[in-house]
Amino acid sequence: MRIAVCPGSFDPVTLGHLDIIDRASKLFDKVIVLVSFNANKSRAAFTPTERMETVSYTHLTLPTSDNVVVDCYNGLLADYLQKTGANAIVKGLRAVSDFEYEFQMALANKKLYNDAETVFLTTTGENMFLSSSVVKEIASFGGDITGFVPKQIQSKITDRLYKPANNIDQ
Repeated sequence: MRIAVCPGSFDPVTLGHLDIIDRASKLFDKVIVLVSFNANKSRAAFTPTERMETVSYTHLTLPTSDNVVVDCYNGLLADYLQKTGANAIVKGLRAVSDFEYEFQMALANKKLYNDAETVFLTTTGENMFLSSSVVKEIASFGGDITGFVPKQIQSKITDRLYKPANNIDQ
């Protein structure tokens, strides 16, 4: 069985994430969407449990959701692959700037677990600019995040992140 892990913070899950997950599910027998922890990222807007719930809820809208499961892990990705019997890591690339970091991570994972292969899927043009950070910034100012995240979780994101600014007269 070909098992792939699609890791990310998914804070929050975006339409770009769902596109990569959907496309990966057509290539592999099983795809594990792994909500992971990244010490290099600033404080998360959602707890790991909330992120797992939103990914679980929204991935069911995908046409190929039958072979997709969601899990959470705080540790080395290579260890998780060994533990689950997965042999592939699926990463989405938006721009050339993403590739350098992801390439380093692919080499490190290969060194830690020789059976780990990293598969890069390029984003669609419409999602090239899209990231969880962009969504969080727009939502924090009350901007419209329609078209960036699944409609089922838009209000959850806005309710959590929108903090009306105090008007300051100058």
